[in-house]
Amino acid sequence: MFTGIVAAVGSITEVVPFNDGQQDAGVRLKVQVQDFLCESTKLGDSIAIQGACMTVVALAHDTFSVDVSRESLNRTTGLDAVGEVNLEHALRLGDTLDGHLVSGHVDGLGEVSWFEPVGESWDLRISVPQNLARYMAYKGSVTVNGVSLTVNQVDDQPEGCEIRINLIPHTVQVTTLKNLVAGAQVNLEIDTIARYVERMVALGSAGG
Repeated sequence: MFTGIVAAVGSITEVVPFNDGQQDAGVRLKVQVQDFLCESTKLGDSIAIQGACMTVVALAHDTFSVDVSRESLNRTTGLDAVGEVNLEHALRLGDTLDGHLVSGHVDGLGEVSWFEPVGESWDLRISVPQNLARYMAYKGSVTVNGVSLTVNQVDDQPEGCEIRINLIPHTVQVTTLKNLVAGAQVNLEIDTIARYVERMVALGSAGG
């Protein structure tokens, strides 16, 4: 589990395809980052990269590597090319929960429809596909590229919905969200609580 509070911004420096780059093959990513890896970080640990939970398979002083399956590549964005990525260690018992409970399992992709400064903050609007739109709620939580954010407005549309999020300067400065532009795709994870609510409501309606 994670909290959606980004601990560092690293850089994917190498993307090495498996099986000579066959269509169904995954890749190995090498990520470089300063002041993030701890003495306790070890092989097999979970690290969220752009909101996707990955397993450490190699470690060096300021770099680590993960293997990304083709399934994960097909369902995420930002894990198949060199560039900046948001990073977070897995939540440990006793850590503060400053964001919200995040599983690190990307539910789908959204598309940035608007990203502009408004006063001292930034107005971020994201088009959410229909299969995830029902989980978006006013003042609810959503994870965008691994960042825990609060939804300020939901505008329902035939093809899904558009959510509006207010980003404070600190969030923009310390995450990869500063690189967003209209038309960019983002990794979305819905609030875990919303999953259980939907399940309970569905069973209740069916008399289960």
